[in-house]
Amino acid sequence: MPAALPDGRRLILASTSPFRRELLARLGLPFAIRAPEADETRQTGEDAPALVARLAELKARAVACHEPAALIIGSDQVAVLDGEIIGKPGDHERAVAQLWRASGRTVAFYTGLCLLDGASGHRQVAVEPFRVVFRALTPAMIEHYLRRERPYHCAGSFKSEGLGIALFERLEGDDPTSLIGLPLIRLTRMLETAGVAVL
Repeated sequence: MPAALPDGRRLILASTSPFRRELLARLGLPFAIRAPEADETRQTGEDAPALVARLAELKARAVACHEPAALIIGSDQVAVLDGEIIGKPGDHERAVAQLWRASGRTVAFYTGLCLLDGASGHRQVAVEPFRVVFRALTPAMIEHYLRRERPYHCAGSFKSEGLGIALFERLEGDDPTSLIGLPLIRLTRMLETAGVAVL
């Protein structure tokens, strides 16, 4: 796939996430990937929507320093349960604890999205909310799921695009791709506003 859009601009995904890369590829646009160097520390008093909006833009701007003429996509996501941000578990024990805590409850996901035009400095920023209502889970169900899918690098300890769908009672939101980490419905509109025709 060529590295430039028809108008000559480059489209850069400021992420090393394989899930975001796979999602962006669905749009059929040529794009490159660059890892953003950004401090993702939460600021004092910052709520989840503000955090993901700021980090999505921060990641895009970090890449714009190296790709000043490109269109750059930044994204960030957090999960929230009982008002507390829960991150990626990192290991089996933390994943068990996260899923047990989520059992029979609703977890809110917030995905921040930024499309930055490096040449003009114009930015579009949005936050897509999505809610996951979990089934009542047993310890055996949790253990079986984690052993099969090992989602230790995923916020909330599941992969909704895989077997993780079996953990849910229902999903509530406008864009199911936001749950995976890149809201393609909103991104399509942002790209069109920036002069990139997806269709």
